[in-house]
Amino acid sequence: MGQSIAGLKEVTDQTGLETLDNIAQANRFNRWMYETISRDMTGNILEIGSGIGNISAHFLENRYSISLSDMRQEYCDFLRQKFEEKSNLKGIYQIDIIDPDFDKKHGDLFETFDGVFALNIIEHVENDDLAVKNCLKLIKKDGMLVILVPAFMSLFNPFDEGLGHYRRYTRKNLEQQFRQNNIRVLKSRYFNFAGTLGWWFSGNILKKKSIPTGQIKIYNSLVWLFRIVDHFTNSFVGLSVIITGRKQP
Repeated sequence: MGQSIAGLKEVTDQTGLETLDNIAQANRFNRWMYETISRDMTGNILEIGSGIGNISAHFLENRYSISLSDMRQEYCDFLRQKFEEKSNLKGIYQIDIIDPDFDKKHGDLFETFDGVFALNIIEHVENDDLAVKNCLKLIKKDGMLVILVPAFMSLFNPFDEGLGHYRRYTRKNLEQQFRQNNIRVLKSRYFNFAGTLGWWFSGNILKKKSIPTGQIKIYNSLVWLFRIVDHFTNSFVGLSVIITGRKQP
């Protein structure tokens, strides 16, 4: 997981790359996120928006049969180099989840996967409903869709602007979006309550547009405590919201 991002310095989304690289240092946080979502993933799975592989690495290390994807070719190339020796990596695809030619470009992948997950992706697109619909096309009947997105518009600040977020969500409106797309909601929860404090302070008070490295290191050292706190807060507050649903016939 220590692959250098030196070859990615020229990406168009520089703020996004810096954020991904900072989060890569938060190994305990990444494992927490992986453990939270992986329990709903079985069989042949696909990650939408793999970035530099912060979460992908955990799935691969734990022998999941997984394909990765990203809308940027440079990230896809990086992922190939990073994980080329992993026999359980089934493919890497350049996928823009709201591509106008999505059906033509990716029709061969329709109803291929038992599960698809997208972490911090659909808040980046103006038409998030289209993103959900296209995710569904890739999933087999009765397959699983897991989405993680930032929570609560009251937390929207320069961090969100710098990362290109259109919105933040609640459990209620995310569940409604799933039901409107004929996805049976199995569960939803808030995630990472402690992160709301750092997000608000650094974004609203310090007016930062990327997460400070020092803040990430402190946070990572306290993940064991934050996981405990989340047991008491995940029904009503968190920095993110996670939803799991099953594709209906």
